[in-house]
Amino acid sequence: MRAGDLRHRITIQRPEYTQDPVTGEMTPSWSEFAKTWASVEPVSVNQFVSAATNQSKVSARVVIRYRAGIDSTMRILHRDKIYNVEGVLADKVSGLEYLTLPCSEGVNDG
Repeated sequence: MRAGDLRHRITIQRPEYTQDPVTGEMTPSWSEFAKTWASVEPVSVNQFVSAATNQSKVSARVVIRYRAGIDSTMRILHRDKIYNVEGVLADKVSGLEYLTLPCSEGVNDG
């Protein structure tokens, strides 16, 4: 992957839960996991129609340099949009160069 392809600045967030000391209720929130450069591309119309037949909600593909610890509980902030990570796919050659993150768009409350 060429560095020029990673032209979008994104924030990756992970869920955190804090317990209310009085009620014991777990309250979800989001904390920053990383800021990194990425390629953020909408899924093409053909891919979207194909995915829709499988009841998939993937609407974008985010590609980043390999980073350990990324999983499907996380979300991505890019410009004014929130993307929920639906999966983590390593590159085909070494598995350590880049990650492709299929994402759905929307609010993820935790």
